[in-house]
Amino acid sequence: MNLVIVESPAKAKTINKYLGKDYKVLASYGHIRDLPSKNGSVDPENDFKMLWEIDSFSKKYLKEITEAAKESAKIILATDPDREGEAIAWHVKEFLDEKNILKDKKVERVVFNEITKKAVTHGIDNPRQIEPLLVNAYMARRALDYLVGFNISPILWTKLPGSKSAGRVQSVALKLITERAVSYTHLTL
Repeated sequence: MNLVIVESPAKAKTINKYLGKDYKVLASYGHIRDLPSKNGSVDPENDFKMLWEIDSFSKKYLKEITEAAKESAKIILATDPDREGEAIAWHVKEFLDEKNILKDKKVERVVFNEITKKAVTHGIDNPRQIEPLLVNAYMARRALDYLVGFNISPILWTKLPGSKSAGRVQSVALKLITERAVSYTHLTL
C-alpha cells in the first residue's frame, strides 16, 4: 500500500477515488505543528533554532497517519503546491522521521494544481523531493512572526483598540532583510 497525505479530508476522499485500492489517502487537516507562544520557541542566539509543538487538534489525525505509514511501502506527501503546503509536507515528514517510521520507506513529494484525475495521476507519476527553499521561506516567516509580531501585537492593542495582531509584519521585515543582504553582497564583491 502507498500512503498519500493531503491537507483536507474533502481532497482525500476525492483523490482516493482517483488512485484506487493500492493507495490510502489521509488528511493532515492543515498544519500539524507550530511554535508555542512561550519564550524561547525561536532562539536567535542558537542559529534561530525553532522548537515545534504538535497541535492538540492534530494528535488524532497524526495517530491515524502514523499507523497507516507503518503499513505503507511509500509515503507520498501531496499537500498544496505553495509555501504553506511545502511546510506541512516537511512537518509531516519530520514527525514521521522522529517516530522512526521512515527508515525503510520511500518518501516522495507530489504536487497538483487541481483535483482532477488527470492532474492527480500526473502528480503521482512525477514525484520530487521537498523543496528546501520553500520550507526555509516558511520558517523565516514564522520566526519573524514570532520574534517581531508577538512583541508588537500588545503595543498595537493599546494604541489601536480592536486590532487583532501585528503578525504579518514579517513580509515587510523579510523584504528589508533581503534587500540589505543583496546590497551587502554587491558591496563585498
